[in-house]
Amino acid sequence: MLQKKKSILVFYFETLTQILGHPREFFMKLPQEADWKRSVGFLFVSSLFFTGASLISNMPPNPLFLGSVFFINAMGMTFITAGTAYMIMIMSLGKRVTFTRFLSVYAFSSGVTLLASWLPFFVWLTEPWKWWLIGTGMTKSFDLRWGQAVLIIGVSLLSVMFFFWSLLPIISS
Repeated sequence: MLQKKKSILVFYFETLTQILGHPREFFMKLPQEADWKRSVGFLFVSSLFFTGASLISNMPPNPLFLGSVFFINAMGMTFITAGTAYMIMIMSLGKRVTFTRFLSVYAFSSGVTLLASWLPFFVWLTEPWKWWLIGTGMTKSFDLRWGQAVLIIGVSLLSVMFFFWSLLPIISS
């Protein structure tokens, strides 16, 4: 499935095709020792596309600043949600997989959905799709039951949401 000698763009488009066409099979075949460079590279390329498309569609007055925000948000939120969910999994179910493998599921799922997330109002389609892909990745790659995956995703999303909500008084003052 994943070969080391492929260029990042060849790997990117092959992976994209596999995830879009057969996400369950893709996550079933995710190697036990997932290569974080490949999954983060996939997320990086998708984040660049998302940033460029968002800037072109919005034409902001300060594109460098807003582009940095878009890119850091696309990459950063994947790491934040993956890290939070990993901690929830360890606290509730014990360690099942390495963080690298866990991050790969989040990076591949987020990377695919970033390609359409820049379109206005598509967040209503891409966010549920992303979380379905992550849940599918958890059940097919880590042998979790759907209830366990939903618990991990739900608790981690609530945790991240409450964390950022708790920062609002600091940010708005």
